[in-house]
Amino acid sequence: MANFDGTETPAAFGDSVAELQALRGGCAVYDLSWRGFLILTGADRVRWLNGMITNNIRDLEPNHGNYSFLLSAQGRIQADLNAYNRGGYIMVTSERAQLPRVRESFDKYIIMDDVEVTDATDKLTSLAVTGPTAHEVLMRAGFALPSLAAGQVLDTEWQGIGLSLVRGVSERIQTYEVWLTPDNACRVWDALVSGGASPAGTEALEWFRILHGIPRYGVDIRDRDLPQETAQDHAMHFSKGCYVGQEIVERIHSRGNVHRTFAGFELSIDELPSPGTKVQRDGKGVGEITSASRIPLPQPRVLALGYIRREAAAHGTEVQIGNSTARVAQLPFQF
Repeated sequence: MANFDGTETPAAFGDSVAELQALRGGCAVYDLSWRGFLILTGADRVRWLNGMITNNIRDLEPNHGNYSFLLSAQGRIQADLNAYNRGGYIMVTSERAQLPRVRESFDKYIIMDDVEVTDATDKLTSLAVTGPTAHEVLMRAGFALPSLAAGQVLDTEWQGIGLSLVRGVSERIQTYEVWLTPDNACRVWDALVSGGASPAGTEALEWFRILHGIPRYGVDIRDRDLPQETAQDHAMHFSKGCYVGQEIVERIHSRGNVHRTFAGFELSIDELPSPGTKVQRDGKGVGEITSASRIPLPQPRVLALGYIRREAAAHGTEVQIGNSTARVAQLPFQF
């Protein structure tokens, strides 16, 4: 067990290497209790939330969602979240550690709007299955699962239990979340394992995240970062209208780019750089590391995520990170 973002959750189930292999080549099931839920109701909820976050909520079809940033008025990222149009309400999910800031920001901007925010974290939890065979595992576990688009939600019943199946918002990773009440989580977990999913802990999930170049808020995305610096273009919509921080985002968009961008790095020696380690080229600082891990691929490799100035960001560029020579790598890492 380990403390992950303030939540006690399994770090490993005995073999993190096998768990990573399941995530990449089969199917893994894992706990998502470190994520929380906010429910938005009221007649103004769609218009109001569309004016709060970076992505387009107004035009979401019912039971579809997307990924967004919540910004300060100065355009700095305050949180990231997924928002789903659930017909009569909007479901917002984010890491539990971010929810107080999200809730505080929401409450600040609800003035004369007919919007009510309710925290449903204690009433709901979620499990996830990830991997190329995730759909087949769900079917073998007894779920009637049609093809879902990225971010689509399906309300269904499984062995008398009402729950929701949610396709992950990423197009390139096959992930499904199961939203359900906490008292039913063990029963569904056991069924997924019987269907062929391998239990995975946060150690393997962190390796998988870095391999895929997915930034994590509070680690790779900080409250001083601008949206375009993170290279998460799927979190932004540039023609939806006004929202908090939009003026800064549009100014950067009209100029074409920012001075630095999110990138991957492959290090040449077995030395793990700590967050904040400077990236140098020709003796000059050009970036910094935000995440790093020694990942047990067929040949163990030290891989890192971080930021680098655009003039040094070409794939294959040699840089210096601590005592190691490194190269800028394309994300996701190709192994």
